[in-house]
Amino acid sequence: MTLLEQLEIKHPIFLAPMAGVSTPELAAEVSNQGGFGSLGLGASSVEAARQQILETQALTHQPFQVNFFCHQTLELDHDVAKQWIQYLAPQFKKYDAVPPTELKCIYPSFLDHDDYLNLVLETRPKAVSFHFGIPHPHQIQALKQAGIITMVSATNLAEALEIEAAGIDVIIAQGIEAGGHRGIFNETFDSAVKTSDLVQLLKQSCRLPIVAAGGIMNGQQAQLLIKLGAAAVQLGTAFVQCKSSNANAAYRKALFSKPITQISTSISGRPARGLINHWHTQIDRPERPAVATYPYCYDLGKQLNAAATAQGDYGFGAFWAGTNVAQIREIEAPDLINQLVLEMSQA
Repeated sequence: MTLLEQLEIKHPIFLAPMAGVSTPELAAEVSNQGGFGSLGLGASSVEAARQQILETQALTHQPFQVNFFCHQTLELDHDVAKQWIQYLAPQFKKYDAVPPTELKCIYPSFLDHDDYLNLVLETRPKAVSFHFGIPHPHQIQALKQAGIITMVSATNLAEALEIEAAGIDVIIAQGIEAGGHRGIFNETFDSAVKTSDLVQLLKQSCRLPIVAAGGIMNGQQAQLLIKLGAAAVQLGTAFVQCKSSNANAAYRKALFSKPITQISTSISGRPARGLINHWHTQIDRPERPAVATYPYCYDLGKQLNAAATAQGDYGFGAFWAGTNVAQIREIEAPDLINQLVLEMSQA
């Protein structure tokens, strides 16, 4: 059985599950057009996640995926956190704001408890995907028994082999070009493999279906990755500009303003690719100290962005985007799916 048959979708095009940007409307538009819609729920409470899933199910009878974070929840090193707060204090001062004295763990992990698992078992989406790691064996088993397809992001071969050994159904091959957070399991190193190389590497060594993610903006790029062995492709940046996404006006404007991207750990505490802004030019300097642990670091980053935004400065926004963002097109999700399918057939 092919991956498209497994997922019961028409086109090998996935919407990337972008926490904070994805909406039930966007997910439904993609699914209703024959692609595979998604909800990025890693930053949502259980109740907020339930509401989004139910809203999506009300908007489409087609399959879609939900996504959660599987990071290892680490203890906060208070000395590192204090130093990081002190380093960013002058930035807060620019906006007449005072940084917090303590940082909060704003995003729990799927691994921390079974509340998110129980939600998925209750609402029964077609698939659930994971970023930053692999769920516990009992969680995978419960999802399998419920007939829910499981997918995990891999950024290198070692991660992919772990994913396969754990009994996961699908590997998302996330290349270095991808916008947003890198799916690396180990925060201390990143293999930085480009998408086309990663797809070929995994195709040679793994049996599972591979979904290519990273730097894909048009059908020609998508078709090339499918020729290299991907069963489907996943696009995020291309869909951020859609009216149905949750991106704010500043984010949308930045996407079309001769954008260039860079990876930084300063915003959240984990490496993530976004449009170059104050984080990359003012914070990521040679003298920068070690960042606070994820997601505590993100708590501070969001507070600094709020202080700057209140003064009309949007330069501390987390404007995630992939390397080929300059190729972005102003087009709504259903039309974008149709255009991608046309370009893929012509390629």
